[in-house]
Amino acid sequence: MPWDNIYKAAGKKEGLRYLLWIRLCRVRRVNDFFQKMEKDIRINFLFTRILKLIVVELYCTHTAACIFYFLATTLPEEKEGYTWIGSLTLGDYSYSHFREIDLWRRYITSLYFAIVTMATVGYGDIHAVNLREMIFVMVYVSFDMILGAYLIGNMTALIVKGSKTVRYRDKMTDLMNYMNRNRLGREIRTQIKDHLRLQYESAYTDAAVLQDLPISIRAKISQTLYQSCIENIPLFRGCSSEFISQIVTRVREEFFLPGEVIMEQGHVIDQLYFVCHGVLEEIGIGKDGSEETVALLEPNSSFGEISILCNIPQPYTVRVCELCRLIQIDKQLFSNILEIYFHDGRRILTNLLEGKDSDLRVKQVESDITFHIGKQEAELALKVNSAAYHGDLHQLKSLIRAGADPNKKDYDGRSPLHLAASRGYEDISLFLIQEGVDLNASDNFDNTPLFEAIKNGHDRVASLLVKEGAFLKIENAGSFLCVLVAKGDSDLLRRLLSNGIDPDSKDYDHRTPLHVAASQGLFTMARLLLGAGASVFSKDRWGNTPFDEARLSGNNQLTKLMEEAKSTQISEFPIAPHEISEKMHPRKCTVFHFHPWEPKDLRKHGVVLWIPKSMEELVTTASEQLNFPSGSCILSEDAGKILDIGLISDGQKLYLISETT
Repeated sequence: MPWDNIYKAAGKKEGLRYLLWIRLCRVRRVNDFFQKMEKDIRINFLFTRILKLIVVELYCTHTAACIFYFLATTLPEEKEGYTWIGSLTLGDYSYSHFREIDLWRRYITSLYFAIVTMATVGYGDIHAVNLREMIFVMVYVSFDMILGAYLIGNMTALIVKGSKTVRYRDKMTDLMNYMNRNRLGREIRTQIKDHLRLQYESAYTDAAVLQDLPISIRAKISQTLYQSCIENIPLFRGCSSEFISQIVTRVREEFFLPGEVIMEQGHVIDQLYFVCHGVLEEIGIGKDGSEETVALLEPNSSFGEISILCNIPQPYTVRVCELCRLIQIDKQLFSNILEIYFHDGRRILTNLLEGKDSDLRVKQVESDITFHIGKQEAELALKVNSAAYHGDLHQLKSLIRAGADPNKKDYDGRSPLHLAASRGYEDISLFLIQEGVDLNASDNFDNTPLFEAIKNGHDRVASLLVKEGAFLKIENAGSFLCVLVAKGDSDLLRRLLSNGIDPDSKDYDHRTPLHVAASQGLFTMARLLLGAGASVFSKDRWGNTPFDEARLSGNNQLTKLMEEAKSTQISEFPIAPHEISEKMHPRKCTVFHFHPWEPKDLRKHGVVLWIPKSMEELVTTASEQLNFPSGSCILSEDAGKILDIGLISDGQKLYLISETT
């Protein structure tokens, strides 16, 4: 603005002269100029700082000289003798009519007065005369003390080289030498220098500023700055407040300029970023080098999570669109937190999978995310099973109360209760029962927790399981017991029999454990089986009974034992010997109304019946229950027609069809 012309055009009114002070805003240009000089490593820093201090000193004395002259000229001409310059006499020269003296001489005199006053030399030739001048001199001298301290402090900083700008210049010099030595391109040089300058200008975010504060205070500061941002990240939706708090206290803040590439497609990533301010873009790069914008990352977004959580290369390039303020956490720190808050880790993986469903390109990594979720579940099941196996009740409680599933099985289909029962941990078994686990779950080998406890001789755990409702279930119990008898494991056999296993269970040849004990002359095993109620009249596939096997073995003691058992069983059951076994242990079968070779989609449900004394009775009962006409027959699973009721074993599947079929 032409303030001088305005002042003259308005008749030189004194009030308009004060508008000239608006020109002081131009001083900012000088400050910006020196800041650029300080960052330019091509110019000697010592020279720049000394020049700046000289300019500051000259500017302050020039301003003071202008004010001194202003104080003298704003009094009427008749009172000019009562001013510092009007009463001044230097040698033979008098300034009594100073308005008639040339402007340059008046300026030099004013500047001389300002400098000697600032330096507090005070020769006495120039001094304040009136009250206004005295007040200004006092204020000016007080300001000069501060200015002197500023000048001395800056000179000291130049000597010790401890200023932030010096550190910036030294780092920039090292980077320039590195870039020159490795002949880096112009584009990467520009990005490096811009990023370093951005760090210098936003150095207030440096965590080193807070290093001297206690960790509790630093945590509160982080919560104040970043809590709201982290809570609104979709990746952490549904996570616990404790987990969010752990993340907040470990993040760091960073700034990035437009055009910077933070992550590149296919690279291994070590940081997880969250967007506080600014916009970024995810770019998919094709094999031909073409770029396609996948998504825009706005505030409350995150990137790098797919690579970190699923341990795969970064699927997209992330580039800054506008100046961004990001917060980041290292992969190792994030993984350590997830190991403690694994329930939140499962929630994060679920959020990640849900958040990417709508994106067609990200569906390419959906299988990796799903696989990683399954892997995490398997690892968690292993942790729970490991705690149960080693008897660590405290860790087991921590895992389950943090969200682990106590019914989750490992690669062998074993639940924590399987392992606790096999190791005999009564306290862990009781805790798992209270958590509502499946007492009769089978592993991949068809073993139940009760069987594991019995097999390993843990009677207290077995009693606890039976008391809570567990029942003994062994696949192919007849074959298992026959092998057990052949091995001579009397302890395990005794425990199984005491827990309700059927001593007359049959193998594929319809042989009972007593058949094996009698044929091999195992007196102890036979006595255990007979004590549990095993029948000496059970027939195998060839029609032999345990009593027959005992006679053939030639063991007189065993034969005598079998004869005593035979007499006892006949006296207790006054019926035909071949019916004793059926009366002691009633048999059942399942009858279906279709041919065993029919397709599955044509099959119907069957009916479970007690096996009667004759085939005619079985056919009649089955026909009535299944609403099937008379004149039918019974087939086995191999489509063989069954003619004798004694050929039907306990639990066998039968098929009722017409004679015509």
